[in-house]
Amino acid sequence: MWIGDNRHKGLGIFAAEHLQIEPLDWSNVYKGHTESYSLPAQTVKYFLPCAVNKSIQLLGVWTHQNNSPTFGYIGQLWKYLQVNKQPLKKVLIAGDFNSNTIWDARDRWWNHSDVVRELQELEIESLYHKYFEEEQGKESKPTFFLHRKPQKPYHIDYVFGSRVFSRALTQLEIGNQEQWLKISDHLPLTCEFAAEERKLR
Repeated sequence: MWIGDNRHKGLGIFAAEHLQIEPLDWSNVYKGHTESYSLPAQTVKYFLPCAVNKSIQLLGVWTHQNNSPTFGYIGQLWKYLQVNKQPLKKVLIAGDFNSNTIWDARDRWWNHSDVVRELQELEIESLYHKYFEEEQGKESKPTFFLHRKPQKPYHIDYVFGSRVFSRALTQLEIGNQEQWLKISDHLPLTCEFAAEERKLR
């Protein structure tokens, strides 16, 4: 599955042959703050929802600035959540949020911390922070290096999961820095879950 402005740059979800993935019809159009100004509703990007084996929801995320002076990056995810909270059941939300609590602003209600709080209200939590018992904004393991420079580390990639996943989580790893910086400025997050919980009974 793929979404993007062109075939060379976008957000993709790839699955092993024994897994079935199907797109979910979730809205990527936010109407809230534009209607009062008689402006067209805005398409937020990029979000790629799918069902895995007809039982697990997976939402791929790559937040963009999207030419928005105020609702770029984490603001895009905040908007997406406002119109898609209802269908979030047994879900994994994973990808490049381009965000961290350290960049919260006092005059915004769509900060990283606000998104984390709203997800927690839906019993969806960051699996990295649960596994390593660290606080948002105080991550010891970076996932991104600006311009691939080791002296510019940040934690901006996440996997959030419903309670069934946080209970079943057995291991979480971040890719080797030396290996992955040869091909990307991001490091992958890998999660493993107890087999019996993956059935989501």
